[in-house]
Amino acid sequence: MTVDDYLASLDRALSKMPEKTESDARFVVPELRVMPEGKTTVLENFTSIVDTINRDQTHFFKFLVRELGTAGKIDGNRLILQGRFAPKQIRAQVEAYVKEYVMCSECGRPDTRLVKNERVLMLKCDACGAIRPIKKRFIKQQTVEQGFVEGSTYTICITAVGAKGDGIAKKGKYTIFVKGTKKGDVVEAVIKKIAGNLVFANVVNK
Repeated sequence: MTVDDYLASLDRALSKMPEKTESDARFVVPELRVMPEGKTTVLENFTSIVDTINRDQTHFFKFLVRELGTAGKIDGNRLILQGRFAPKQIRAQVEAYVKEYVMCSECGRPDTRLVKNERVLMLKCDACGAIRPIKKRFIKQQTVEQGFVEGSTYTICITAVGAKGDGIAKKGKYTIFVKGTKKGDVVEAVIKKIAGNLVFANVVNK
């Protein structure tokens, strides 16, 4: 092959590659509008987020409730979650979903779709053609197995209230006491003391 033939072939290959548009560069998930409502937490712009990431809302919904360890329902444009969650808790899971189920790990673009290949869920990029399997998540199991560390922060779901008024939660073999909480709260708390299977924690100031 001559140099001219090589350059002509290279030009043809480059011409077939999709150009990066301004819309790709501006891909931004809408700011979450999170509001407490009684004993629940409402994500007001749930469907707006679904439209932006271009994913099935049921798939996105199931991911959020599973990773947050709660129950919920879709109510019109809103997502209602059982329990109280800080905005950053929900934001962290939305970002995790986008990273794993939306963004191409090769070219970094959102022009992707979920496909099944022999019962394995894959992420296929329509921009660069890359395809990869979706990773299974084992975050909750690892948290239980590794136990707690003093000074570290954890997401804790309060399931009862003790005689002294402290919120109580169970996680694996541990009983956790969290001051200033009530049944149904889901909080981020820092571990202050561990005594055997008893864990004492304080809510992180928001």
